[in-house]
This record gives sequence, C-alpha cells and structure tokens, in this order.
Amino acid sequence: MLERMKKLINKEKGFTLVELLAVIAILAIIVAIAVPTIGNVIGESEEKAHEANVELVKNAAKLAHMSGVDTNSNDRYTLGTLVTEGFLNEVPEDVGNYSYTKKQVITVSETTNGGLTIAYDKFE
Repeated sequence: MLERMKKLINKEKGFTLVELLAVIAILAIIVAIAVPTIGNVIGESEEKAHEANVELVKNAAKLAHMSGVDTNSNDRYTLGTLVTEGFLNEVPEDVGNYSYTKKQVITVSETTNGGLTIAYDKFE
C-alpha cells in the first residue's frame, strides 16, 4: 500500500517555477526585439504614404496649371480648389503626424527653361 502511494505521488505532472520563469524570460526577450522593429515598419510606411500624397497633390497642381484653371491668385491652388475642379478626388487622408486640409496652398510657377516649380504649405 505504501509503495502504491509513492508511485501516485511521483506521477504528478506540471511545470516547476524555474521552467515557467525561463519561458517568461524568453518571451520577454522576443517582445523586446519585436516591438521596436514593428514600430519602425509602421513609421516608415506612414512616411511613404505621406510622400505618395505629396506627389499626388503636386501632380494635381501641375495638371490644374497646364489646364489653365483660373484661381485669381497667381497660380496658387488650395487642396479644396483641386478637389472642386476635379483634379483630386478628395483631400488626402491624414497619415501619422501629417494632416491635410482644404485650405493648404500649392503654388505652381514656371522656370526660365520651361519647367515647373511646385511649392506647398508644410503638411504637418
């Protein structure tokens, strides 16, 4: 009878505290490596999305300038004007730390060699 009880006691299964602490430490190391990496990926994608929005706005302003849209303001276009005139479908959505409003101004001017220069309000 005593032998039987010893066998039952020895058959207990489970994890020791040391094993659980080792697993927690490994998971903490993985999280410490992964979180900054994911943060960088998100930041880079926001930056690329902003750059794409700026290019879209610049191209819309060039088209408006070449189409002869009269703004009564020396080739200065607001994002709202570009949307109203059909050169943009909508004002770009805010991305990360960058925001866009209908009142932001894009200025198109011709260079001496026939090119175009685009200047715009800072997208904050």
